[in-house]
Amino acid sequence: MAQTVDINLLKENAENPRTISDAKFDQLVKSIKDFPQMLEIRPLVVDKDYRVLGGNMRLRACKAAGMAQVPVIMAENLTEAQVPAQQW
Repeated sequence: MAQTVDINLLKENAENPRTISDAKFDQLVKSIKDFPQMLEIRPLVVDKDYRVLGGNMRLRACKAAGMAQVPVIMAENLTEAQVPAQQW
């Protein structure tokens, strides 16, 4: 179940394998501004330290959109070996 947290608690994952073009990023920011409810449907996934495992680009876009809080799901019970494999 998702919970809403202060966006400043979240840490981008330095090992994030995904990037998007500037144009796609601008589209993502616009999408978040136009339809923020989608974040409730597809929240960010974070570990116990609030490091983003899934949704790094969405986190950046949320910051660019001026959001103060975002919905997250805590990925609990993952071993250290499983975490790198779960960077969605």
